Amino acid sequence: MTSELEIVESLPEKRPGIKAAVFDFDGTISTLRYGWEGVMEPMMLELISNGMPVTQELAREVKEYIDESTGIQTIFQMQWLTETVKRYGNNPQASDDPWWYKSEYNRRLMEIVDIRARKLQAGEAERSDYLMKGSLEFLRALRARGVDIYAASGTDHPDVVRESTSLGAYSYFTQVAGAPAGRADCSKEAVLRQLIREKGLLGPELLVVGDGKVEIALGREVGAITIGIASDEEKREGVNPVKRKRLIKAGAHAIIGDFGNLNSILGFIGM
Repeated sequence: MTSELEIVESLPEKRPGIKAAVFDFDGTISTLRYGWEGVMEPMMLELISNGMPVTQELAREVKEYIDESTGIQTIFQMQWLTETVKRYGNNPQASDDPWWYKSEYNRRLMEIVDIRARKLQAGEAERSDYLMKGSLEFLRALRARGVDIYAASGTDHPDVVRESTSLGAYSYFTQVAGAPAGRADCSKEAVLRQLIREKGLLGPELLVVGDGKVEIALGREVGAITIGIASDEEKREGVNPVKRKRLIKAGAHAIIGDFGNLNSILGFIGM
């Protein structure tokens, strides 16, 4: 069921029009990586415990960290894993290189993503099976109104390009910025800073849309209009109450579960 727009904080009546929009990708537009937490959590527990019984304390710590870190670069999550493996001391032979952990996590995750991608290529699945409801229509509406759209993701850059292309979203983006190869940089912060410093945009001329607290908090920091999408990635519509709470706490001006109520969303942002 399509979600209603929930206004958390009203926008000023007098403000400049939106010129650029920054979107997170996974969980905001795409659900190709739905279930990534179900890959990361057991991997972390496996490497930290190294065959020892998993305590309730460890299980809670890992789950809470994954929940809190949603939206950041994967390498930062793997840096945490590296430090936590050392702290628990159950796995003295484990690598101390977070990039090794990132490679292993990607290997496990891509086993799932590749199956979904092959179904798309073979015509066994439709693009709509892996898109948040109304997402392409919203991108199309923004472009029709002269808004430049940027995709900024913590997922590796080549993967964002490939997956956005397979879902028919790539052509709507002015720029795609995924995690840079071999560097622990925040692509979301970099894109926002670029738009403000290099292109001279004012905060309210920016729209930030995402399902993670990282992009919402960054958006508020620079004065942007922020819409949190509390997406239910399994159903691809409706509101996920856990995400909703997290996004409101991060400072989202409004909450949606999907983009089905296009006119309401456009009306809220003054378009």
